[in-house]
Amino acid sequence: MIRVGILGAAGYTGGELIRLLINHPQAEIVFANSESNAGNAVSDVHEGLYGETDLCFTDKMLFDKVDVVFFCFGHGKSEAFLKEHSIPSGVKIIDMAQDFRIKGDHDYVYGLPEIHRETISKAQHLANPGCFATCIQLGLLPAAKMGLITDDVMVNGITGSTGAGQKPGSTTHFSWRNNNMSTYKAFTHQHLYEICQSLNEVRPGEAPVISSPITEGSSPSIDFIPYRGDFARGIFVTEVVKTDKPIDEIVAYYKGFYKDASFTHYIDKDINMKQVVNTNKCLIHCEKYGDKLMITSTIDNLLKGAVGQAVQNMNIMFGIDETAGLKLKASAF
Repeated sequence: MIRVGILGAAGYTGGELIRLLINHPQAEIVFANSESNAGNAVSDVHEGLYGETDLCFTDKMLFDKVDVVFFCFGHGKSEAFLKEHSIPSGVKIIDMAQDFRIKGDHDYVYGLPEIHRETISKAQHLANPGCFATCIQLGLLPAAKMGLITDDVMVNGITGSTGAGQKPGSTTHFSWRNNNMSTYKAFTHQHLYEICQSLNEVRPGEAPVISSPITEGSSPSIDFIPYRGDFARGIFVTEVVKTDKPIDEIVAYYKGFYKDASFTHYIDKDINMKQVVNTNKCLIHCEKYGDKLMITSTIDNLLKGAVGQAVQNMNIMFGIDETAGLKLKASAF
């Protein structure tokens, strides 16, 4: 049994992680830490868990009692936490924030299972990918590996309100978000760095380096415009790549690229977001219009884009069935 500790357990990702782990056949939650909710029942905060668990939040951090700890912090807080607290070297860490996603002076492995399964299996510390980053990368990775990205890539993506976190803000409350749509962080979204990092890992050596548009003078670039949607969960992305490669060849390559992926699937017809909400799946579809290849990809931002992928990574790190605790089904309607 994998003994689990959760830090930042009262937020959206904390609640979703608890929901997965209380039904995981080989995991046990030892503690769910939240200083502001210490002593309160988890189901009083995550009300969808009424009748599912008697777990209570605690302000204690029992690192000597767990095998792995999940950091469900906001961005920037994981690195700060580790400077102030000591976690035993034998305890694995899975960080949900962006603090360690870019390669640098640390030992965190970037946890995208579709291309990093072997390194994940040996990892002690893991940086879980961002939600938009996951959806965009999975759409573009086969194209990058084929050497198709030689010109700027236009990317549009829409996300649900849970992507902004649980803390209320001016663009998250219902009266603003409902029946509304807006752009944010156009061309400057923080996930661009990890997206380009992964695409450059798989591109053939003769292909040009792929950059974010905020790197002056760089080409090809990933020109990403994110949108706020008027729904709670899910991400839907379109990506346009300029190429003369025949569509049949591209589709065959995409299918081969993901043939062993547990949760990422190429689909031969149009996809929609409702097919993946409440699951750990990513669905991908390609179409060709002249010399323009349109790739669509979709995920649940809280699952494949966050804690579902984190549990998938935990399973790989502990050498158990990658799909354990994640055989979730989308709604039929």
